[in-house]
Amino acid sequence: MAGPRVEVDGGLLEREGGKILRVSRALSCLGLSLRVQKIRAGRSTPGLRPQHLSGLEMIRDLCAGQLEGADIGSTEITFTPEKIKGGSHTADTKTAGSVCLLLQVSLPCVLFAASPSELRLRGGTNAEMAPQIDYTAMVFKPIAEKFGFKFNCDIKMRGYYPKGGGEVIVQVSPVKQLNPINITERGSVTKISGRAFVAGALPFKVAKEMAAAAVRCLRKEFRDLYVNIQPVQEPRDHAFGNGSGIIVVAETSTGCLLAGSALGKRGVNADKVGIDAAEMLLANLRHGGAVDEYLQDQLIIFMALANGVSRIKTGPVTLHTQTAIHFAEQLAKAKFTVKKSEEEGDASKDAYIIECQGIAMTNPNL
Repeated sequence: MAGPRVEVDGGLLEREGGKILRVSRALSCLGLSLRVQKIRAGRSTPGLRPQHLSGLEMIRDLCAGQLEGADIGSTEITFTPEKIKGGSHTADTKTAGSVCLLLQVSLPCVLFAASPSELRLRGGTNAEMAPQIDYTAMVFKPIAEKFGFKFNCDIKMRGYYPKGGGEVIVQVSPVKQLNPINITERGSVTKISGRAFVAGALPFKVAKEMAAAAVRCLRKEFRDLYVNIQPVQEPRDHAFGNGSGIIVVAETSTGCLLAGSALGKRGVNADKVGIDAAEMLLANLRHGGAVDEYLQDQLIIFMALANGVSRIKTGPVTLHTQTAIHFAEQLAKAKFTVKKSEEEGDASKDAYIIECQGIAMTNPNL
């Protein structure tokens, strides 16, 4: 049954995005009744958009919960979860809203379900202002699984701005508890791999140009390293609409994964897109962190729920991460500390250690 109601102020910290809404919903596994106000208060069009609504409805169904005030444009919702069920659930943004953000919301919940879950997520797979599905598969998945769970991510159809139309099927088995993680030793970069893709009407040479530009940029820093960025023409029966983009991932001697990515846009030449992705990766490597700027905030919830002390070393702490920490402390009552890394060689870099004493959340269904 749901616990006491908690008031969540969506006007705090990162007021413009849906991060506050995502974090508070993802912690539905705690059984807290939530009232979230001032949703996306900093936006010119505040309130719920279609992708937020589809995520809320999926969580409502996952938790057999009650949801009030959930309409497009609504700035306040009330949500009361019950027991988390496994089984099959669908969320469809009906736009290019990110399937990866839908996964961020639902994954912590289904880990504490009574039985395995299958989530059918529809929308944009490679969308602006969100991780690309390739990032989720190549970086988030292997690192998140260090918490002691496994999930399968099957990309059925890719979808791009503005139409969406992508579909990803995620299968997750529940766990009794999450293990803490320690990702603080970066080691040395051993290889860089990636994919540069085009879909729909865009010519294959665009993918080749993105890949070549990224390789040239990375070679300046890593002269002798194996760099393999594959240009890909997405098959027509696996991609809806037109899109292009690139992701480059560095793997290190200690198993860390850091990435840079970029999406093609009308009027931006392919070389620039490739260079942007490479430079993003290089910037993440220069900070000396063991996780990149896009992974740090995605790990916070799992650290909060884990059984024990987790530590990650990152570059500068992003506003997304500060927001996730604030609400993980408020809602889950986890304890976080963030401090500058004192390790040798880090003093000149912007490296930070994020530490969390997890709450040892236990799955009552197992």
